[in-house]
Amino acid sequence: MYYHMSALALGLILDLIIGDPHNMPHPIRWIGRLIGFLERHLNDHNRSGRILRIRGLLIVIIVITLPAAICAVVMIASYRLNMYVGMAIEAVITCYMLACRSLYNESMKVYKTLNDDDIDASRKAVSMIVGRDTESLDKQGITRATVETIAENTSDGVIAPLLYMAIGGPILGLIYKSVNTMDSMIGYKDEKYRDIGFFAAKLDDVLNFLPARLSAVIMIASAAISGRDYSASYAAKIYRRDRYKHASPNSAHCESVCSGALGIRLAGPASYFGKTVDKQYIGDALREIENRDIVRTNRLMILTTMITFIICELLLWLMAMRIV
Repeated sequence: MYYHMSALALGLILDLIIGDPHNMPHPIRWIGRLIGFLERHLNDHNRSGRILRIRGLLIVIIVITLPAAICAVVMIASYRLNMYVGMAIEAVITCYMLACRSLYNESMKVYKTLNDDDIDASRKAVSMIVGRDTESLDKQGITRATVETIAENTSDGVIAPLLYMAIGGPILGLIYKSVNTMDSMIGYKDEKYRDIGFFAAKLDDVLNFLPARLSAVIMIASAAISGRDYSASYAAKIYRRDRYKHASPNSAHCESVCSGALGIRLAGPASYFGKTVDKQYIGDALREIENRDIVRTNRLMILTTMITFIICELLLWLMAMRIV
């Protein structure tokens, strides 16, 4: 347990310092290639929806079990070799599963280009972290898209994998990230992925159910200690009112907290692949959104991560001491 606690702490520190090294092998990229390979060979639109859903279930089973089995072998072998070697490898895998630093870095690129009044560079930078069309976004639209991405990914990119790794180490963390990656690649409700990605999308909803709600509650607490730019009471009010204003049962939880904490309005109509999607607004426009809200949202994300980490470490310590 103590080695696991240390590895979790080291992994988070590594992520906060260096993030995802782009020039090194990454298990999530390997998983993405596996998903792409399976989808290309199994997603035959001449087949019925029932057959495609069965094939989608097969993809889910393969993508969960294969990486998890490899991770289990690596972890068992490394800890049997030496406890410190095992702890180091667990810390590295933990770092790979978290996206705190990467989310911060990519969003701050958008912030910098906005401050430089380079709208074309801003659109290009935000296109790297959002799924919507960005060619026609103005400065406020770019800022809004960036804030929404930070808020949503606070849960499924940072808090959820952190919670799952605290519970089940890198194996459970990798299972979560495998499902989350499948959902991002084939979990769309359009004609191409509606059936093949059905089970991936549903499983992602299940795995994110509790983390999304815990993330929101902890983010409200973070707003309470983040200074005068934030309102925890209004965050709680908007959370209660708007947390289900999204097609996903989980995605609007942190977005609603963030919008309330900052007093801005998020979401609304957006263009995806050339088609306008009429999404509901989240929050109230107590003021106009501004570039600085990207920095404020990042502060909420980092503080929420640190509070969650402290809670996880405390619970693991209590378990190690056999208090709970």
